[in-house]
Amino acid sequence: MSIAEFAFGPPDLDAAVGSTVTWTNSDDVTHSVFSADGALASPDLERGDTYSVTFDEPGTIDYYCDIHQYMRGTITVTP
Repeated sequence: MSIAEFAFGPPDLDAAVGSTVTWTNSDDVTHSVFSADGALASPDLERGDTYSVTFDEPGTIDYYCDIHQYMRGTITVTP
């Protein structure tokens, strides 16, 4: 999953249970990856930093950058 030009790419992602998703910040500014339910809570990510999560349960997770809250994405985890 890329973080570039103040956007998550792709903004919507399907992943199977057991999959690991990794975000990589390619911007020159700091970003983060958070969800309201606490499933995602990255540290601040500088250029080149990564954040990975393995999804153990199906469901839909809406997430955002806590620094730039207009940056949003969705992960749908399927069985």
